[in-house]
Amino acid sequence: MPKEGHFINRSNWLRASVLGANDGIVSTASLLVGVAAAGMDRSGVLLAGLAGLTAGALSMAAGEYVSVSTQQDIEKADLDRERTALLDDPDYELSELAEGLEARGVSSVLALEVAQQLTDHDALDAHAREELGMNGLTGNANALQAAWASSVSFALGAGMPLVGAALAPEGYTISTVASVTLLALVILGGTGAWMGGAPLRPSILRVLFWGSAAMLGTAAVGRLFGVHI
Repeated sequence: MPKEGHFINRSNWLRASVLGANDGIVSTASLLVGVAAAGMDRSGVLLAGLAGLTAGALSMAAGEYVSVSTQQDIEKADLDRERTALLDDPDYELSELAEGLEARGVSSVLALEVAQQLTDHDALDAHAREELGMNGLTGNANALQAAWASSVSFALGAGMPLVGAALAPEGYTISTVASVTLLALVILGGTGAWMGGAPLRPSILRVLFWGSAAMLGTAAVGRLFGVHI
């Protein structure tokens, strides 16, 4: 059993959660800033934000489920082809596995010996890892888990700027939403980096930059095409 823990084991659900939360924060904040900049009143801004939260959470769930399911279908098709190839021409598959090991720095004699041992142990698993790049993490992806993680994290992320808009003093909706959003992005970037064992600074700066750019862009569109209601 390895002494060190590996953060890569969290990658499937952590990626979905960070994506969902970031999308929820940025898209909802951008929507709120955009409609507020267009001159919409508080009730309209909140209604737009709530609609964005609901639609976004459902969309993230559907998108993640379809995406992960498609990935699983592709992997299954490749494994079926590899299984057939192992039955039709096992000698060629053995030499192909040995060549792959040799290309990674193993001597030709040892590569053939290792390839034979891997084949005897589990030929399909050996080819899935060495030839197809499946390391067990991709194959363990769960479509429902990814959909749930993305949907819930989107809703939680979207709720932050929405609460900011609801509590903002009259006339300060945009500045309040922007402030709450930037704080939420700092928390998200820091938490994601900490859970993934990555440096904090680049992660935080990355989400701040793109979140700010999105809000500025939608605010500009709102100002340009806005109609006071």
